[in-house]
Formats: sequence, structure tokens, C-alpha cells
Amino acid sequence: MSETVKLTIGEKTYELPVIEGSENEKAIDITKLRAESGYITIDTGFKNTGSTKSAVTFLDGEKGILRYRGYPIEQLAEKAEFLEVSYLLIYGHLPTKTEYQEFKENITTHTLVHEDMRMFFEAYPAKAHPMGIMAASLCTLSTFYPESLDPNRSDEAVDLTIHRLLAKIPTLAAWSYKNAMRHPVIYPKNHFDYCENFLHMMFAMPTCEYSPDPIITNALNKLLILHADHEQNCSASTVRVVGSSQANLYASISAGVSALWGPLHGGANQAVIEMLETIINDGGDLEKWINKAKDKEDSFRLMGFGHRVYKNFDPRAKIIKKAADDVLGKLGVVDPVLDIAKKLEEVALNDEYFQSRGLYPNVDFYSGIIYRALGIPTEMFTVMFALGRLPGWIAQWKEMMHDKQPISRPRQIYTGETERDFVDIDKR
Repeated sequence: MSETVKLTIGEKTYELPVIEGSENEKAIDITKLRAESGYITIDTGFKNTGSTKSAVTFLDGEKGILRYRGYPIEQLAEKAEFLEVSYLLIYGHLPTKTEYQEFKENITTHTLVHEDMRMFFEAYPAKAHPMGIMAASLCTLSTFYPESLDPNRSDEAVDLTIHRLLAKIPTLAAWSYKNAMRHPVIYPKNHFDYCENFLHMMFAMPTCEYSPDPIITNALNKLLILHADHEQNCSASTVRVVGSSQANLYASISAGVSALWGPLHGGANQAVIEMLETIINDGGDLEKWINKAKDKEDSFRLMGFGHRVYKNFDPRAKIIKKAADDVLGKLGVVDPVLDIAKKLEEVALNDEYFQSRGLYPNVDFYSGIIYRALGIPTEMFTVMFALGRLPGWIAQWKEMMHDKQPISRPRQIYTGETERDFVDIDKR
């Protein structure tokens, strides 16, 4: 007999079914509660509400577990290519050699964006935030492919849109960087692989070729994999909510970019560098700022330490720490901000105060260090995050469409004025 939960309201008792996931997670199904009782539940910020059933990503914050389609993040980061992980997330299984070759060829075919898009980039001011450009550009793509607006399009047509998105987002991201630098845009060279091509478009100049370094390319590949999906986070939920109205995939992904833009979500690694710069500008007295972080009465908080989901450690941080060390070792960058970062890391990993509270360096801390070392401006950090998160967003949207989930429509508890009569303006 299926497990149920009894809820008593006044003299009536309601039996609510319990749903169990493949990893023994349990949820109380309240789908019919309002219809049967007139009551709704309230959970501000949806911190304890499951909005969907999903087979994409499993996360256990208590145990530090992250798996894509059942595969541990540690194995994927060590052995896979980013596009291989993208295929896994979007289509549910690791590709065969033939499937993967075809997938990469389809993406390579679409790396160029329509030349008319350049006019938009030329119109943006130099100080335009790259995330604003990215969100606008992705939504604009739908105007170049009006067939993508059809909610009943075929699987083949959906795949074409997916390939276009994966292919064009590195080009758009690199062009947003070039816009900020007021450099001429660099077109993709498809003999490079995915990560190499992006680095080429970022750092090459018309008169200067760029040869991607294997250590840098490997670090970028790992970063994109580590950011590829993270369960029902703010931006993934946003993509699902927008997509539930049958908005096209370009618009849904653009909405995800906008959600990611916020400093409480994708902007965390940018906040890390800004914090380190503040410490440097204050004189570089690290002990002073460590004490401020320990002081409950002080509003200062260490950015890039601990995680709202992972309670003991972030499994992604362990992986990217080595990549950060490799990048710094390869580049030999002399930067006081990075020096402070390494000292802060050492304190956090060895100080009992931080250890006992789970305030370990997280993936945002190390990704910020890597991007800084590569010479990527802090405003671009969240764009780099979006570049990695794209396949997860696509997978979440695709699953939501496949399951024919109804349009998202949360309820509320109204706390405003009760009914009152309109008063003419001369009597107010």
C-alpha cells in the first residue's frame, strides 16, 4: 500500500500521497489539496517546495554529491568533454562515438551568427554589461529563426534550435567581451574544439593569432562541466516557468540568463574578486578581514565560502582547485589580488572557525581566481557561468516540454486592503 500523510484541518482529515524518488527522496503531493480543502501551502522562496519531478540532476547537499543523469561529477570532470556532458544532459545518455561526432559536426555548422547581429553589438555602449547584451542577443536570435516560435514543432526542429544555441552562445559571449574592450570581433575557426574556439574568439586580434594553451583549455572545459546543471536553482526554474507558457527556447534561455545575472546566483564569483579588491584597497591586512568575518556584529561576509546547498563541502570545488593551481602555475601571474586569494584559501582550509561552520572555498571562489588569472574582466564572469549552464537549461526545458507540464501559476496569500469604494478625486 502506498505511503500517505494525514492532514487534519478542523474536523476534516485529508490523506496526501507520498512520492519517492530514485534516490529515496520523499515528497508530500499536495496537487489536489486546494481543490479538496480550499487551502494552499505557503513556502516563501520555494525553499521546501518541489516544483517538478526531474531525471536530469541529483544533488545531496549533506553528503556533497552531484550527479548528472547518474554519473558522478568527479568522473565527468576528469574524463569527459563539455559537449559530451551537454549531450548527456540534453538527451539522457552518453553518446556513442558516431552520435558524438554527428553532434559536434551539427554544432560546428552553426557557430556563425547572422551578420546583421553585428549592428546590435555596434549600437551597445562600451560600458554595457555583457550579461545584458547576452540576454538581449539570445532573445533576438528568435527573430532570425521564426520557425522556432511554433510550440508544436518537430523533434528535428527542436534539435536544430538546440544546436544553434550551443554553437552560437560562445560567439555571442566573446563578442560581448570584444564590445566591452572596443576591439573588433573575431569570427570562429571551426578547426578548434569548443573551448579552444571560444578562447580564440576572446583573445585573438585581427593582426595577432591566439594559440589556446592545453592547460587553459582543460581548465575551461572543467569549469563548464562543473557549471552545466545544478538541479532546480533560480535560473533553471526560471527557464521552466517561462517555457511552461510555450515561449520559444531562445526566449526561455534568455530569461535564464537574466535570472543568473543576479549577485545572489551567478554573480557570486564576481563578488569574490570584488571582495578581494576591497581587501587590497584597504591595505591588504588579511587578519583584519578574517576577524571581521568572524564577528557576528559585523555585516562583512566572506564571498566564495560555504554554499547554501552543500553543508559540508562543494564537490565541484575539490575538482576546480587543482585546475586553478595548474593555471596559476602555467601563467605565473603576478597579481596582489590572487596572492590574497591564496592566503585566504589557506586560512579557511585550516582555521577551526571556518572548518566547523562548513565555510570552505566553493566553486565560485576558484572560478573567480581562474577567470582573473586569464585576464577576463569581472563583468564577464557571469557570462562564463551562462556558457556552462546552457546545456542544463536546455535539458530542463526539454524535459518540461516532454512531460507536458502545465503552465506555472503559483498561488498567494493576499495581505492587502479589503473591498472599499472608489472616491472621486475632488473628495480625497
